[in-house]
Amino acid sequence: MTDIFLIRHGPTHAKGMVGWSDLAADLSDTEALTRLEAALPNDAVVISSDLSRAVTTADAIQAKRHRLPHDRDLREMNFGDWELKVFSQVEAESPDRLRAFYETPGDISPPNGDSWHALCARSNAAIDRLVSGNHAPNLIVVAHFGVILSQVQRAFGLTAYQAFGHKIENLSITHVTVHDGLWSGGQISHTP
Repeated sequence: MTDIFLIRHGPTHAKGMVGWSDLAADLSDTEALTRLEAALPNDAVVISSDLSRAVTTADAIQAKRHRLPHDRDLREMNFGDWELKVFSQVEAESPDRLRAFYETPGDISPPNGDSWHALCARSNAAIDRLVSGNHAPNLIVVAHFGVILSQVQRAFGLTAYQAFGHKIENLSITHVTVHDGLWSGGQISHTP
């Protein structure tokens, strides 16, 4: 059995859609980081996406835990031509596509970006590799909103639309479990 603790990176304060842009996380709330680190199991292995906002968040909560190399497949959704644009700007440029992207998530993607299915395929494969190769009972994955939602969808048996309805706070813990290939959900977006 593997307990997976999915941590959303520290806030970037960007107002637009942030996918593969490598923006820094604001980690100035040291009390929140201390509470987060203390809420995680000491025997866990830590991994993060390769984007700096996830890497520095993982650095801040690693403590004495073993660290695995960063994994590019744990990156946020690639927003393509919508990257760093605010919602109203994208809505003005592509109202039908934007509406379809959020109301019927699946194969619809931002121009030159990831669809929901593409993000799930990438992040699910990364998590599956971690679970199959992990010999520790606990795994801490510092990642992004979309990656965490993809695992919420999987563990709770939700549709993509239902998963999109969940809010994942920065520096929060989402806990899921994998036992003999069966996924189950625990807490979503718990902020210690």
